[in-house]
Amino acid sequence: MDIQNLIKMANNIGLYFKSEPDHVLAVSSIEQHLKNFWDPRMRVEIIHYVQQGGIELIDIVDQAVRKLAQQE
Repeated sequence: MDIQNLIKMANNIGLYFKSEPDHVLAVSSIEQHLKNFWDPRMRVEIIHYVQQGGIELIDIVDQAVRKLAQQE
């Protein structure tokens, strides 16, 4: 899958959860969404993107992906 498409999708998820006043809950919700609804290959690609220094994800999504990486 195209990384730019994954970035766009992940950022859209992040924008949805960004309105959650509890920051920790918002990050966890994004992480859980990626676990529940993204194919494992998609998760691997977005994790690799972040680990390689990708900067196009909004902060809350970057945090969720980093948490996800610790479990993958």
